[in-house]
Amino acid sequence: MSAEAPSPAAPQGPAGHIRLTSHSGADDAPPIQWGASTGTERGPLVGTTTNRRHRNVIGAHSGSYGVYRALAVAAGALSREHRADLTNTAPTDVIGPYPQWSRPGAIVSLDPWGAMVADVFSAELAAGHDIRPTIAVTKAHVILPEITEAIDRGRLHPDGRVLLPGGAALVTKAAIEPVWYLPGVAERFGCSEAHLRRTLFEETGGMYPELVTRSDLEVFLPPIGGQTIYIFGAPRDLADPSVELTARVHDECNGSDVFGSDICTCRPYLTHAIEECILGAQRGGVGLISYSRKEGRALGEVTKFLVYNARKRQEGGDTAEGYFARTECVAGVQDMRFQELMPDVLHWLGITRIHRLVSMSNMKYDAIIGAGIEVGERVNIPDELIPPDARVEIDAKMAAGYFTPGPVPDADELKKPKGRGLHG
Repeated sequence: MSAEAPSPAAPQGPAGHIRLTSHSGADDAPPIQWGASTGTERGPLVGTTTNRRHRNVIGAHSGSYGVYRALAVAAGALSREHRADLTNTAPTDVIGPYPQWSRPGAIVSLDPWGAMVADVFSAELAAGHDIRPTIAVTKAHVILPEITEAIDRGRLHPDGRVLLPGGAALVTKAAIEPVWYLPGVAERFGCSEAHLRRTLFEETGGMYPELVTRSDLEVFLPPIGGQTIYIFGAPRDLADPSVELTARVHDECNGSDVFGSDICTCRPYLTHAIEECILGAQRGGVGLISYSRKEGRALGEVTKFLVYNARKRQEGGDTAEGYFARTECVAGVQDMRFQELMPDVLHWLGITRIHRLVSMSNMKYDAIIGAGIEVGERVNIPDELIPPDARVEIDAKMAAGYFTPGPVPDADELKKPKGRGLHG
């Protein structure tokens, strides 16, 4: 009887005691002056886990992907000592600095200097500080079947500059990780910083003790998804109010955006906005899509799917009258996207005026103009792009105050079941 081969040993962590995060600050941590006019004056953000003496923020880089990094380290696939080689990773386009970067309270949920780390903090990097970019800017081709269809139907015409004959749109895109300046975030939401810190600590099961033990650390790298922006045309034109800007602020909807689910208007509205951005750029303007990871109104897909079931099974069928109520019954709130932080990315891009806002959302519109950014024309989704099963959603939103140039559904109209059943 042969002996079984021994199982491979599980990767082991470093020996020694576990370092808690309630210790006092370290003298080697660079100071942060949020809202300073230059990156040097602001100082670098150091979320390293390898040299705790340098840490000057709460949390770690990479947002929600920080947990996957921990898994890679635990599995032995990644050395915890790894330092990113930033050679040739510089942004393809320079964005900023703009006056909004240092305007008090204008930007509190991202690091405006996050794409310039290698240049602005070269001395600190050379001195051994583990400083990582939180923004990356690159070039790409965006290829969508809806754009190809628009070319076939004559709505779009390739010009070789914005749109290629094969249907690819040329874009500059930027990925942005969340970076929260806690005093500013608290002010946006009208609560005290102490209350915000305690609630963040308690509602994450105590994930970050520094929130309540280190009041000297004011910057938090939250474990949430970030955002991606797509720019059609020259990025520098975003900050020029004389150049026509077509823009859509879009919140993630995986089911529709990726898989084409027809229960909502998310993908049709997104692709319509991309078409409008291409047309705007071809007119000599610039287009912008800002895409945020806030799946299911920031309630998550599980909650969203539970709500779908509740809507389809309710007495009387799926009606606009019960659209928001079904969500609130399951989640306790109609919407947790809270657009208060959304305009920060617009400030990062230097935007002061949006000529054509491709959105019907009153919350997004109110947040944008509340941030001091002018909005000209509002562009609704064309009626022919609304899937039949999404009529419930669009009627409910229009009745709730969403922008529409047409008639608002009345009470009788809202009671009509317009969504199909679960097995339809």
